[in-house]
Amino acid sequence: MKRKIVDMRSRPAFLSDFYGATPGTSEFEVAKWLNRRVGSKNDEHFIRSSTIEAFVEEVREVGITAAVVVGRDTPNLTISNDRILEITSPHSELIGIASVDPQKSNALAEIERAVNQLGLAGINIEPGFGTPPLSADDPSLYPIYDACDQLQIPVFLMSGPTTPDLNYARPEAVSKVARLFPNLSIVCYHGFYPYVNEIIGVAFRYENVYLVPDMYIFLPGSQLYVEAANGFLRDQLLFGSSYPFRAMGQTVEDFLNLGFQEHVLDDVLFKNAERLLKLNL
Repeated sequence: MKRKIVDMRSRPAFLSDFYGATPGTSEFEVAKWLNRRVGSKNDEHFIRSSTIEAFVEEVREVGITAAVVVGRDTPNLTISNDRILEITSPHSELIGIASVDPQKSNALAEIERAVNQLGLAGINIEPGFGTPPLSADDPSLYPIYDACDQLQIPVFLMSGPTTPDLNYARPEAVSKVARLFPNLSIVCYHGFYPYVNEIIGVAFRYENVYLVPDMYIFLPGSQLYVEAANGFLRDQLLFGSSYPFRAMGQTVEDFLNLGFQEHVLDDVLFKNAERLLKLNL
C-alpha cells in the first residue's frame, strides 16, 4: 500500500556548505559525521542533491508526497526566505518554511512579508543559536509568537543536541510559551532531544505543541516518542527525515519499523502535517 508522507524537515545539500554542498571541506566531513551518528548507512548519500532537480527526483523516488524545506537565519548561517521560495515554488512536492532571526530589527516585518507576500507556510526560529542565545520563553520573543498567532501560522522551534548550550533547549520553556499562546501551533524540531520525557510531558499538557523528532527518533531513549504516539500523542507527532543529515529512503523505511501501531501511521506520516500546514493532499 502506497502511503502519503510529508517530510517535515528536509534541505537539499546545495543550499550551503553547512549541508555538505562542497566535498573536501570541513563542513562536508561534519555532515558525514552527523549522518553516521544518527545511523545513515551511506554517509555521503546527500551528494546527490547537488541540484534542485536531483533533490526533487529523490523525493519522488522515495515516495514522499511533500517535503518541507526550511530556511535558516542565525548569526552563523542565513538562507534567505526568497531563496526558499525560489526553490520550492516551481515544485508541487516542496513546501517552504521561512526563518527569521528574532533578534534582528526587521524580524516582525520579515514574518509578515514571508507569509503574506511570499506565501511561505510557517516561521522557523532558533533562539538557542542566537547572539546572545535565548530560551524559547524569553519575553523578547513574545512579539514573534504573537505575530505568528495573529497570522494563524505555526512557529517552528529548532533545538536539540547540536544547540551550543543545552540550557537553551529545555522543554519547560516551550510549556510557558504554549500556555501564554494557547492558539499558536508550536512545532518542536528535533523533538527537543535529549529531553524526551520532558517534552512529551509538555505535549501531554498542551495540545498546541507538536513534536518532530526527525533524525533523533532513531537514537537511544527515543522509543518513548513512539510509545506516546501510540496513545495520546497520535495527533501531535510528525515525521521528518532531517535530510541531508539522514538519508530519505532509509529514514522512511526505518521509521515504519519503529513500532507505530497501524492505525496511527497515517496521522503521524501526513494527516497531522496536512492539518497543521493547511495542505490538501
